Amino acid sequence: MSKIANKQKICEVLMEAAKTDKDIVALCSDSRGSASFTPFAEQYPEQFVETGIAEQNLVSISAGLAKCGKKPYAVSPACFLSTRSYEQCKIDAAYSNTNVKLIGISGGISYGALGMSHHSAQDIAAMAAIPNMRVYLPSDHLQTECLMKALLKDEKPAYIRVGRNAVDPVYEEGKVPFEMDKATVVTEGKDAVIVACGEMVKPAADAAKLLEAEGIRVTVLDMYCVKPLDKDAIVKAAKNAKLVVTAEEHSPFGGLGSMVSQVVGRECPKKVVNLSLPDAPVITGTSKEVFDYYGLNAQGIAKTVKENM
Repeated sequence: MSKIANKQKICEVLMEAAKTDKDIVALCSDSRGSASFTPFAEQYPEQFVETGIAEQNLVSISAGLAKCGKKPYAVSPACFLSTRSYEQCKIDAAYSNTNVKLIGISGGISYGALGMSHHSAQDIAAMAAIPNMRVYLPSDHLQTECLMKALLKDEKPAYIRVGRNAVDPVYEEGKVPFEMDKATVVTEGKDAVIVACGEMVKPAADAAKLLEAEGIRVTVLDMYCVKPLDKDAIVKAAKNAKLVVTAEEHSPFGGLGSMVSQVVGRECPKKVVNLSLPDAPVITGTSKEVFDYYGLNAQGIAKTVKENM
């Protein structure tokens, strides 16, 4: 099956929708190339705004356009969108409950060798802490397509974080089980639960296969909807399992692991192990090299499950 970057699929969905909906506007902060939005800018120049390296203006202009009846999609590197323009995201988009979709591209450690200045390892916690702001991390281009089509139908603010590179698909073409704001069950088992989001879903699913070969049955939840968190899915999967493991491309604080731990601790107390990036500048390398180093791969996740069963 073909590998397509999630950001490319976002552009494709918006270009198709823009054919008939002239209120759709894409905005970039000198990032149309890295965001794969050059085709949109070329085909719909009157529905495209280039702000330059000005992420705060990007969000404020988007909010203004939304108040005028437009449907803005603000596309910018996640590391800058979630930090430089945090106040604008909080006030102009969320506090005003404005129809602004914030697309954080090259999220997590996608920029690899560029280091901590270009990594977004705090954005899940930061964006989820803002009232009215939804947070989504789709796992592959197929799920990204479903999510974007769903977001086109509502008028609420949201932050969508995707990686930089093409990733192996989790699902099959035409067979994507998707319900808005509901976790997707990738595999089912009674021994342990792995809750993952974004690019961690594929290695979590692969870890489940490795564990199954050793007689350990695991439920894998694709929690693409980090906020609103599908608490019911977590409780249903965890209540009869021996262990819950979370996997995320994020700091150990305030992200998916923290949220899942709160739910499990309150509803069905048992051991929760959080797999994440360290509370330190990560090593230099490609996404795969970084994930391998910190055990955020199939082998590392499977090892964590076995060690904590």
